[in-house]
Amino acid sequence: MKKQIVYRFFLLGAVPFLLASCFAAKDYERPEEIINDLNFRTDNIAADSSNVSMVVWQDLFTDPLLQQHIQEGLEQNIDIRVALQQILAAQAYFKQGKQGYFPTLSVTPQYTHQELSSNSQFGNQFSKLDVYQLAGNLSWEADIWGKIRSNERAFAASYLQTIEAHRAVKTQLIANIASAYFQLLSLDEQLRVTEETIETRSSSLETTRALKEAGNVTEVGVKQTEAQLYTAQALRLDILNQIRLQENSLSILLGKQPGPISRSKLSEQSITTPLKTGVPAELLSNRPDVRASEFNLMNAFELTNVARSSFYPSLTLTASGGFQSLDFEKLFDTSSLFATIVGGLTQPIFNGRKIRTQYEVSQAQQEQAKLNFRKTLLTATREVSDALYSYEIATEKLEVKKNEFEAYDIATSYSEELLDNGLVNYLEVLTARQNALNSSLDVVNTRFNQLQAIVNLYEALGGGLE
Repeated sequence: MKKQIVYRFFLLGAVPFLLASCFAAKDYERPEEIINDLNFRTDNIAADSSNVSMVVWQDLFTDPLLQQHIQEGLEQNIDIRVALQQILAAQAYFKQGKQGYFPTLSVTPQYTHQELSSNSQFGNQFSKLDVYQLAGNLSWEADIWGKIRSNERAFAASYLQTIEAHRAVKTQLIANIASAYFQLLSLDEQLRVTEETIETRSSSLETTRALKEAGNVTEVGVKQTEAQLYTAQALRLDILNQIRLQENSLSILLGKQPGPISRSKLSEQSITTPLKTGVPAELLSNRPDVRASEFNLMNAFELTNVARSSFYPSLTLTASGGFQSLDFEKLFDTSSLFATIVGGLTQPIFNGRKIRTQYEVSQAQQEQAKLNFRKTLLTATREVSDALYSYEIATEKLEVKKNEFEAYDIATSYSEELLDNGLVNYLEVLTARQNALNSSLDVVNTRFNQLQAIVNLYEALGGGLE
């Protein structure tokens, strides 16, 4: 009798396993066609294994105060802490997915009290019935079609996606802190230039008044010099306001209340890391958002496997057993033992199109994930190209702007000397002074743009974190 039961279970389970080779879940393969046609619009892509994406932020941003701020932000920033909680949630699901191969077991202690009608089947024998039961229920589903395996892989991909998303948030935070810090330094430098201009124009106002007394200039020249002084003073106030707002913004990035920010000077900033970017495939693989996007595609792929497996029969084994007795004192006697074993195949036939709908939805979601993956890759190539080109232009422009400022500065000195000797119109002096100030501020902005391009390149290449 026992052998017959074994044979029946064997035959019951043999049919699905024979079909499994035809309908088993597919394995994920990276869509290489998405990557092969991607190129960078730059001539400076060097085939070098050492690139910016492999450089840790401590080596790229060497300012000690900036390093302190970045470290503080990584520890206290709210977005970082939110992303960490997302990792913990995904990790819990991942652990759940790994348990799918094991049977489920539950224990149910139960007491039933029943008052019987005298007109019922057993009412003439019992007026009431008490049943005591302690049962265990075991259930296990065979992973014939790879449904459980695909579920596990889907949870794993989702978990890895949150890790990469966390890395992306950290990379973006480092870039934002560095950018805000450099912006603050450039504002400090603009403030220094403006305050020097105010001192110079205050002195020039006294000189102009003396020249008016000597008859070399008119009252118009005095008022124009005075107006230029007021313009510089108003510019100083604007810059002070921008500094305060920038300090507040940087404080929020650091996860603390708005307040003053310790910092160095713009002139002390230097980037010593060679800006080698590596080959394109390597560039893309280092970006956490690209990896996160691919893990999202893997998750959608595995969920499609799960939906496909729902078309096929499932083999389930269930068993229950325990003690049952009408007398509590005899509950744990051997005569109170009972057991049930059930093995069955479930083949869905008509279910209101739910399975097909779920499969078609999963296919559409997989295609969406694939398109989003391609979009992420395209965005990555654009950002790398933009950052490289911006750095090249900012570096060239910085030299041009320095030469421009030197020319305006010399022109201002010459025009003031000629004015003292009555050889030029005072309007030429005013124009030279204003051009010199604007050019000096442009040099500061261009230097900031150069540093910002490096920050953008660091972020575009995925950035080193440790």
